[in-house]
Amino acid sequence: MLDVCLLGTAGMMPLPNRWLTALMLRYNGSHLLIDCGEGTQIAIREKGISFKPIDILCITHFHADHISGLPGLLLTMGNAERTEPLIIIGPKGLERVVSALRSIAPELPFEIRCVEMTEADAYFDLKGYRIHAFRVRHNVTCYGYSVEIPRTGRFSVERAKEQNIPMEFWNKLQRGAVIERDGKRYTPDMVLGPERKGLKVTYCTDSRPCDAIVEAAENADLLICEGMYAEKEKLSKAKQYKHMTFYEAAELASRAKAAELWLTHFSPSLVRAESYMPAVRKIFENAHLGKDGKSVELGFQEE
Repeated sequence: MLDVCLLGTAGMMPLPNRWLTALMLRYNGSHLLIDCGEGTQIAIREKGISFKPIDILCITHFHADHISGLPGLLLTMGNAERTEPLIIIGPKGLERVVSALRSIAPELPFEIRCVEMTEADAYFDLKGYRIHAFRVRHNVTCYGYSVEIPRTGRFSVERAKEQNIPMEFWNKLQRGAVIERDGKRYTPDMVLGPERKGLKVTYCTDSRPCDAIVEAAENADLLICEGMYAEKEKLSKAKQYKHMTFYEAAELASRAKAAELWLTHFSPSLVRAESYMPAVRKIFENAHLGKDGKSVELGFQEE
């Protein structure tokens, strides 16, 4: 089960009922946070989520509305008695930016490990998450993230018996361990079938539409995508500032064959956002307006 919570949906500046950009994913006791805009701590508190298990923080880019909540978050995590290292992933320059922000949060009881990306695509396997970072089209270097929970193939008792694999090893092999004993080597592929469909959430904000988003979000269970503007007359403004409209996001979801779309990162000038959704759903039927605190639990498909 993958728990997905959209903590903040505002773009540029926080509003009374909308904090700045942040998304929390929770799986198997580990938390992964994407972006940390102003108000992220309050949004986490409002949802009753613990700060201590946040193991990974993925930063899309270094505009303030996506990272200004970091110093406070780090201090709160320290006060929660966290001692395990925190991994922060982001564009080139990440270590410099984090160091600068930490000037007001200098003493922490845990290590911060910064991972800077320079390529158009980067891949990480951390804490059970399979992360694909992909570069998008903003006016500064910016990345989107696809986060997958892989699912191994079914365990075959017949194959295990045929190969005389001791029963005491079965559980470990099913969990992906490699075992060497008495000169023999046992690997998971000896007892597992083909990998089954896992879970996939793709998150993209601050970008013009591009093929990289479609490719990264292919067959995603959920695409969370920016929709800075809903008014169709603001398309030229979206192009000027390298953002998207609701309708462009819906077209991306349709092309990617995503199962569901949540729109986020709205302009502070946008009012009555829900009134634009019927037109959006003509492009992509299963589209929904993101709201602070909106959450869902994604489960593996039954077979």
